[in-house]
Amino acid sequence: MRALTWQGREKVSVEDVPDPRIEEPTDAVVRVTSTAICGSDLHLYSVLGMYLDPGDVLGHETMGVVEEVGADATRLKVGDRVVVPFGIACGTCWMCTHGLQSQCETTQVRSQGKGAALFGYTKLYGQVPGGQAEYLRVPQARYGPVVVPDDGPDERYLYLSDVLPTAWQAVEYAAVPPGGTVVVVGLGPIGQMAARVARHRWAGQVVGLDLVPERLEMARRHGVEVVDLSAVDDVVGAVRDLTQGRGADGVIDAVGMEAHGSPGASLFQKAAGVLPDTVAGAINEKVGVDRLAALLTAISLVRRGGTVSIAGVYGGAKDPLPMMDLFDRQVTLRMGQANVRRWIDDLLPLAADPADPLGVLDLRTHRLSLEDAPRGYDLFQKKEDGCIKVVLDPAVRTSSAPDSPENGPVR
Repeated sequence: MRALTWQGREKVSVEDVPDPRIEEPTDAVVRVTSTAICGSDLHLYSVLGMYLDPGDVLGHETMGVVEEVGADATRLKVGDRVVVPFGIACGTCWMCTHGLQSQCETTQVRSQGKGAALFGYTKLYGQVPGGQAEYLRVPQARYGPVVVPDDGPDERYLYLSDVLPTAWQAVEYAAVPPGGTVVVVGLGPIGQMAARVARHRWAGQVVGLDLVPERLEMARRHGVEVVDLSAVDDVVGAVRDLTQGRGADGVIDAVGMEAHGSPGASLFQKAAGVLPDTVAGAINEKVGVDRLAALLTAISLVRRGGTVSIAGVYGGAKDPLPMMDLFDRQVTLRMGQANVRRWIDDLLPLAADPADPLGVLDLRTHRLSLEDAPRGYDLFQKKEDGCIKVVLDPAVRTSSAPDSPENGPVR
């Protein structure tokens, strides 16, 4: 089959790789119909290569049709249309039954001291082949895959794999009181959906921060007040002017380790990227290497007694934080990989609703063939051509997928 593989820093290519097969009775094999490029894939593309091997198949936002089912995965049947959560969980261990599927005790990568295995996400998380491919082997298929209706375009359901549950959990963790204020730092795909989820739930005021015009305009379309970081000298003052001088009840960091405005850490990350993997990995695990501009901004924007919810991925082990300020202001920090299956019952009816209350059909800006995935990574990383979200179509072997009335024009 064809699959998108990591080949080196900022180098990916579509190659022929072995077809997946049933290896355990709890497995299923899914024919991929849509798979998206995630912001955290860009961390692998640029920063976390020390945990990858050339040829590793990337991708963890995947949906498709069940082609084969293992003997113990009988909850599924051949022909089911499914979304595959990015985290691999058993559904029966203590962590799973307590809503912490991202810490599943069955799939925890104990050799690396990490939580549940993830699709397409480095040796740290099990080195499980990802879904940017024509087919995907799905472990723990008796629990993980979510069967979705056969109606509507893939983008109505695809984001249940990661974007929607991550955004929902980010809002949940932000602990915004009814009618309260939430600020979303970064309006990439997660930030866009977090802002929409917050408006759909209880927030009275949702403010989004970014500096990319297309992201700001998309957020405005969905009723979000925006602050253009390129046009504001004092972002803290601007947000306090919107929040009675107090700051936000909850702030969501939807950016993570590669934030703009962290030039020193950016140079350090690039330097680590050219070191041997063993050296770079040791540095990453013993030193603070993240670009913390987004997190520090989030901390500065939250009110006293408020909550900062971290949805963006961080990778440094010794990042400095303003502990005196956090303690003095009684700020709560909540974070972590999304517990996808915990939130599916809340999200699936919203995704299936023809009224599209979360605007899931207004997120993807580019739908490309799988063969065009390297161009998709480049566009997404550079934020060119208005790129906010890239969805790949493995069924199309040409340079780009055809236009469709449901999906809109391909860009």
